[in-house]
Amino acid sequence: MDKRLKEKRVLITQAEEYMGPAIAELFTEHGATVIADTRDLTQAGAVESLVKSAGEIDVLIANLAAPAHLGLSVTDTDDVTWETAFDVMVHPLHRLFRSVLPAMYERKRGKIVVIGSATGLKALEGVVAYGAARHAQVGYVRAAGIEAARHNVQINLIAQNFVENPAYFPPEFTESDEFKQLLAAHVPLGRLATAREDALFALFLASDESNFFVGQAIPFSGGWAQ
Repeated sequence: MDKRLKEKRVLITQAEEYMGPAIAELFTEHGATVIADTRDLTQAGAVESLVKSAGEIDVLIANLAAPAHLGLSVTDTDDVTWETAFDVMVHPLHRLFRSVLPAMYERKRGKIVVIGSATGLKALEGVVAYGAARHAQVGYVRAAGIEAARHNVQINLIAQNFVENPAYFPPEFTESDEFKQLLAAHVPLGRLATAREDALFALFLASDESNFFVGQAIPFSGGWAQ
């Protein structure tokens, strides 16, 4: 096998959740030293402590997920739901970037891949807090990506939906008639992506093959978002 991440040190956040397990497995296969972190990054000082303890980081996989609260109207979205979406998926993102970028800038190389959501590109009714936080991630990546590119650091986001993962598509949901109808109506490809397919996309963005991608939020949703 071609070891596309040989001698690369990769930090993955929320490594036991969302896309963390699939990415950690694939990246290890491709020669990376994976630092699979599971701490709560909403706590004060957690991000800074993590980055300090991790040592040199060649690739950051910002894998951040919070409950989507499907079907929750704007008027029923309370402050806790709203704040949690941003506390989990937006504020740690800035702290991670702020902590890892100085060393990447100094070395003139590095990759950051944000595991985001296609709901950050295409509005979805009933997930106002979640959707707003995912939109914020997209805007942040676009702005930070331009700055980082001037230091030969590439930042990009996978805007995914309809991808196998326990956070948003557990078996009890995907096996239901409701989900099958949803899939048939909204996903032209007609199936979920496998977790490994998604991890392979992350591998490309983390590798030296993606050096000309700057601040992009790239849909990965089987045709749901384009």
